[in-house]
Amino acid sequence: MLSSLKTPPRDRPVSRLREVRPAERLCHATGTVLVLSGLAHLVVFAVDGGPWWGPVSWRKPVTFGLSFGLTLMAVTWVTSYLRIGERLRTVLLVVFAADCVVEVGGITLQAWRRVPSHLDMETPFDTAVSMTLAVGGGVLVVLLTVFAVVSFRRRPAGPEGMALAVRSGFAVLLVALVSGAAMIARGVVLVRTGHQEAAYDSTAPLKPLHGVSLHAVLVLPALAWSLSRTSWSGRARWRIVATAVGCYAAAVAAAGVWAVVTS
Repeated sequence: MLSSLKTPPRDRPVSRLREVRPAERLCHATGTVLVLSGLAHLVVFAVDGGPWWGPVSWRKPVTFGLSFGLTLMAVTWVTSYLRIGERLRTVLLVVFAADCVVEVGGITLQAWRRVPSHLDMETPFDTAVSMTLAVGGGVLVVLLTVFAVVSFRRRPAGPEGMALAVRSGFAVLLVALVSGAAMIARGVVLVRTGHQEAAYDSTAPLKPLHGVSLHAVLVLPALAWSLSRTSWSGRARWRIVATAVGCYAAAVAAAGVWAVVTS
């Protein structure tokens, strides 16, 4: 008992036995629905066919449903390690969940209408959807940046390696947000200047960078949590997490080089 009391709190496996709050249940349930939506549209694609790539395809509701659902659940879990006021965290998470629903909903709606979801200014309705998705993307940037700043201002709680994993995950996630914003901004400029097809093609070089960096906030903390269930020393666990962070950074850098070379 005395030895356990002397163990630094950050080096103990986190039991996570506290009661799950209603906002967390809401976010996890919403994330699950978004993931199921993505999987359902994978079935739709298998039945209906059509192109997988391009601005009009079933790929978009599939990938966005899966990505937004997983990201929502990951952020809900990972932010439980942040030293942030519970009321503020609840507000941010609920807004984040609502924004995820709007983004996936708009993309899914346009897929069923057989029109592009982003950069489509052909009709007033399509313009409204595109602008809503763009504004929603801006909201995502603000919310996730707040969480990232909190993670660096105060050391996240959790077992050995979790603080590094959480901070690195949010840092890499910011790369995904910047690359996503760059795709939208570049596309809007091309659309406004009358280059609609070029606008769709302009997003291709940045897609690998956006995709690779999007889920670090889930992968790295999940690794740290998994290692906390082992009997390995805290130093060994931290080194493994640090190595994983380095590998992830290398993958992001490679995707960034690819974006520069192919753009």
